[in-house]
Amino acid sequence: MSSVFILGIAGGSCSGKTTLTQYVKEAFGEKANVLAQDNFYIDQSHRFDRDGGSVNFDHPSSIDFSLMGECIKGLKAGKDVAIPIYDFATHTREKDTHNVESRSLIIIDGTLILSQDVVSNLLDASFFMDTPEGIRFQRRLDRDTRERGRTEQGVKDQFYKQVKPMHDEWVGPSKSLATHVFSGDMKFPTDSALNTILENIKKRLLL
Repeated sequence: MSSVFILGIAGGSCSGKTTLTQYVKEAFGEKANVLAQDNFYIDQSHRFDRDGGSVNFDHPSSIDFSLMGECIKGLKAGKDVAIPIYDFATHTREKDTHNVESRSLIIIDGTLILSQDVVSNLLDASFFMDTPEGIRFQRRLDRDTRERGRTEQGVKDQFYKQVKPMHDEWVGPSKSLATHVFSGDMKFPTDSALNTILENIKKRLLL
């Protein structure tokens, strides 16, 4: 059995995955590291036309899951891996890479990770953040206009033409594969169910 524990954190766009990921990482400190699905976007700069346009960034084909799976295998084997860096403003994969060190706990963060066997089969446990659509849309609107240089109309078009349909087809159904489901309004750090699970992981890893 590998001494590296692989934990997947999934859910819809802006469901609270990153907040939960950060909380779990802080709970384990230097014993944990994060691998994000967002780093594995395929370069779409040659196809991108406009916000909410023809490129569907929420379909599994937009992510290099094969490479992501190989990186997870490397981390699980105790090896450090070089992962891509994706620029959301230009939709390009940069020439430089980012080094991720293997740690006792590797947290995999992404909307589609439970829907893809090449990733889900490598997880030792998985959390799914179940958050209402209206809340997810407002969070995405705020994030993308503030942090990614997007237009409000572009974000709205993309959400209802691409994000929602892909959520309904891929992300939502993958909830049934999660070992634990949490509400998007869960309270940190007082959620007893979450903290019990994290303590059990620590015991398994002898931390």
